[in-house]
Amino acid sequence: MRKHVILKLQGPLQAWGGHSFEGLRPSEIFPGRSTLLGLLAACLGIDRADQPNQQNLASSILFAVRVDETQYKPIKITDYHTVKDARVDYKGLKSHETIQTWREYWQDVSYTVAIWEQKNAVISLNELTNALHKPIFTPFLGRRSCALARPLFESMIEKESALQALESIEPYIGTVYSEEGESNHMQLQKRDVPIVHQPRQFSTRRVYVQQSRGGSHVPE
Repeated sequence: MRKHVILKLQGPLQAWGGHSFEGLRPSEIFPGRSTLLGLLAACLGIDRADQPNQQNLASSILFAVRVDETQYKPIKITDYHTVKDARVDYKGLKSHETIQTWREYWQDVSYTVAIWEQKNAVISLNELTNALHKPIFTPFLGRRSCALARPLFESMIEKESALQALESIEPYIGTVYSEEGESNHMQLQKRDVPIVHQPRQFSTRRVYVQQSRGGSHVPE
């Protein structure tokens, strides 16, 4: 048996950034490893410049995320912005005039997240639980405008696997994207692992796609 910390990500709007092209800021269908680490780092009070503790956190935990199947169908919306002093041709560092941007958000979506320790974890699940109850920096759901509708912490439970842990938490059903799985599961390659010593650079990981109690919902 293994301990899992369970989080609930619920709010009026959520935005889980994909690869940005300056003018378009897309949102992925589920929060990736980088965004979840950032969410927990905020609760722990780890500053963006604190690379040693960022690495300690990243090397301590693994994730499984369920896109919960509920009575509501998730809706993706696009918000229009203008940005001053953008990068020339969306590349390089020299600033120029105001540009237009479009930012994607999810409405009516809910996620359940299972977290468990890696071997030789530096930051324990107990430390994470304490930080989730009393976050040092304000957590938000991808962007600062995306406020939480409820506390992040749901429970800590013991199960054999992350899938079993998620299947014990309402609403029980949905599509699970996990860092553990079997060879017969559908697999994705996601480039969302932050390279701590190279800010804004990412490496690739394998994600296993599973169904929780027969749930099949994936936002379109």
